[in-house]
Amino acid sequence: MRLRDSTIQCKCIFVEAKKIHQQSSMRSGVLAAMEAEPDLSTFENKSGLAEDMKFLASMPELCDVTFLVGDTREPVCAVKAVLAARSRVFQKMLYQAPSPQRKKEPAPRENKLRLFLKRSSEPLLNLQNAAQQRSTFAQQLAPIQEPSSQQHQTLIIEEFEPDVFRQLIEYIHTGCVTLQPRTLLGVMNAADYYGLDELRRACAGFVQCCITVDTVCALLASAERYIQYKCTKSLVQKVLEFVDEHGNEVLNLGSFTLLPQHVVRLILAREELRADEFTKFQAALMWGKKYCDTNPNTSLKDVIGNFLEYIQFHKIPANVLMREVHPLGLVPYSIIMNALAYQADPASVDPGKLSPARVRRAGRSMSVQSSLDPYGSNTTLSSTGSSDVPSSDSRHN
Repeated sequence: MRLRDSTIQCKCIFVEAKKIHQQSSMRSGVLAAMEAEPDLSTFENKSGLAEDMKFLASMPELCDVTFLVGDTREPVCAVKAVLAARSRVFQKMLYQAPSPQRKKEPAPRENKLRLFLKRSSEPLLNLQNAAQQRSTFAQQLAPIQEPSSQQHQTLIIEEFEPDVFRQLIEYIHTGCVTLQPRTLLGVMNAADYYGLDELRRACAGFVQCCITVDTVCALLASAERYIQYKCTKSLVQKVLEFVDEHGNEVLNLGSFTLLPQHVVRLILAREELRADEFTKFQAALMWGKKYCDTNPNTSLKDVIGNFLEYIQFHKIPANVLMREVHPLGLVPYSIIMNALAYQADPASVDPGKLSPARVRRAGRSMSVQSSLDPYGSNTTLSSTGSSDVPSSDSRHN
């Protein structure tokens, strides 16, 4: 009996010890897990990184590629590795230049004498090869030359203006850029050209809120340079629709005189333009004076003659015609008389003499609407096929 009781007591002690061991093992495992996984804290300093990368791109000695941009070949520096990582177009441009193909020449045929001399000179060649290997081993301590891909490169960029390309390089290096109406169209097309979709979408979104009376002329002026790109066509359509809605305000802007002549003709010729005819005449006069200031040998009457067909003078009140328009001597007397005669008796004047542009416009090879079609094949901001050089218009004499 005593032996059995002692055996049972030993078993109980063993079970209790086993439980204590398991509990201690569990506690040590929890403590180990807590020590292995301490509290994490993530710190980000994106603004500081952006400033440092901007500084990097501004220091030519720290960059390894220089772009000569625009007609003036203005230098813009960058880091090739950053460009390649951010744009696949730059990667191909900088690191995957196509090597010139060489034609394989057929191996010359060797006669028996040359084969005999080649075999007999093999021992001598083996000695020379051993000497070359020893010299090669000695040259391994010399400084290694950088491969051609690591050397500084200089490339010419003619597609974009220096300010536009500089903003593109800034965005690639820092991830941020300040968009402004003057360079918006160029940055948007550059982003599309170099495969930066996020920047292109940001520019497209900014377009919706940046088209104002103060910016439409700057956008149209920049569209002249980038009209061959697909992003330009849709933007020009939106800008012209805005001009139609705010015609009188846009035509009175001082920046309207900075537009090319064919863009001015395009605006004045639009049927949807909500502007009175006298305001259109004043805009043409203001543009003509500005043009003559920079071209002193050009007659103001010849310049104004290029816009008269887009102005319906019979819709200008008679007192304004006689006090404001006729004394200038820029509008042919026949146009003034036809306008006054129509106001007195509309049936007495042929409509073709009042608005000759609206009669001839149907027979033109390029219409105003077709030149604005974003899905069409035309890529010219022009309402006619004429050039920008003013010429005297003898049709009104």
